[in-house]
Amino acid sequence: MNIPVLGETRFPSPLPTHVSDKSRVLFNAIVDPEAPPLEELLFEVAGPRERLYFDPAVTRAGIVTCGGLCPGLNNVIRSLVLELHHGYGVREILGFRNGYQGLDPLRGGEPIALTPEFVEDIHRDGGTVLNTSRGPVDVSVAVDNLIQRKVDILFVIGGDGTQRGGSAIYQEARRRGHPLAVVGIPKTIDNDVAFVSRTFGYLTAVEEAAKAINGAHNEANSVHNGISLVKIMGRHAGFIAAGATIASQEVNFTLVPEVPFVLEGENGFLEALKHRLNKRAHAVILVAEGAGQHLFSESDKRRDASGNLKFNDIGQLLRERIEAYFNAEKIPFVLRYFDPSYLIRSVPTSAEDAILCDFYARNAVHAAMAGKTGLVIGQQHDIFTHVPIDLLASRKKQLDLNSPAWLGVLASTGQNFASLDLPTP
Repeated sequence: MNIPVLGETRFPSPLPTHVSDKSRVLFNAIVDPEAPPLEELLFEVAGPRERLYFDPAVTRAGIVTCGGLCPGLNNVIRSLVLELHHGYGVREILGFRNGYQGLDPLRGGEPIALTPEFVEDIHRDGGTVLNTSRGPVDVSVAVDNLIQRKVDILFVIGGDGTQRGGSAIYQEARRRGHPLAVVGIPKTIDNDVAFVSRTFGYLTAVEEAAKAINGAHNEANSVHNGISLVKIMGRHAGFIAAGATIASQEVNFTLVPEVPFVLEGENGFLEALKHRLNKRAHAVILVAEGAGQHLFSESDKRRDASGNLKFNDIGQLLRERIEAYFNAEKIPFVLRYFDPSYLIRSVPTSAEDAILCDFYARNAVHAAMAGKTGLVIGQQHDIFTHVPIDLLASRKKQLDLNSPAWLGVLASTGQNFASLDLPTP
């Protein structure tokens, strides 16, 4: 997996340690000789290079944050600025506001001059100091603006849609012959980015979700036949739901996008929930927002401004169906519904995620200063890597139903109801 380089690296790095451009990381760490051959991918090892493409004294960098909020965005911004400033001596760093809109001078206004003084305390807060938005930008207008402002490097912090946008900007700049380094930092609390072992903010989201679950359990366990239904984020993958289930140990049913479930009938979810109430007189249900979409019609599906599928509200549907089912069965119950999704993604990051943010940011700076472009910082086997943007945007990561994470969910909940043999989202 060779990463495009803008040209000859003519300047010595000011950093004391360097990584060889020839170093590679195997995507598949475990190989079974008796199994079918696996996809063989080798990724460049991330880290500081001995020679730089950009002269730090005259380099200008830009940073943009796009898409939904995620714990750690301000940490990433801060570490980018500090590595550029203290590590390489780059003095001009622009923060483009309001997502990709900020790359359009008619929509985004003037960028912020990012200095060590400006970012000194931003890591203490959730959200992003640069603000964010969904939706694309006219690539031609964005590149015009970057050229006019003499931006050499653009750091793009966002999910798969954002990285596709970064790829388009890189391709347009290359078509024009403008030497622009576009380096992406993957951002999603869902942890569903391919070729990335763990995205920043995921563990913070799990920790906050577990707190919500513990409160929901107290509510359910304090009344007879109490049911707490908790909906959390996870459009295409159930990593947060699985992690929070194992962390809290208080969930009785975990519903994820990877496992389409039967709602009604003898072996359906509602029947299993009734058995749980008959046995223990309380239950906690955790559902990822992308679960159960097979229960809706195709005509209900829509997309947001970034082109992402807008899922129907599985939480409200389950709430209505549970209430109708137990009313029809004439079984008394108390149902509490919780949706802490936006609270979970807007909090400051945990210590472990803060460290991860710093590593992602500094490796992005190393790649950009070496003139590498069209890439996203990845992670495999605790080693940071360079992943071509187009490759990363081509696939999603989902829960492996044979993995310790999902097997841990089954062991913790003891859930037992029928699933459907449907393709996952």
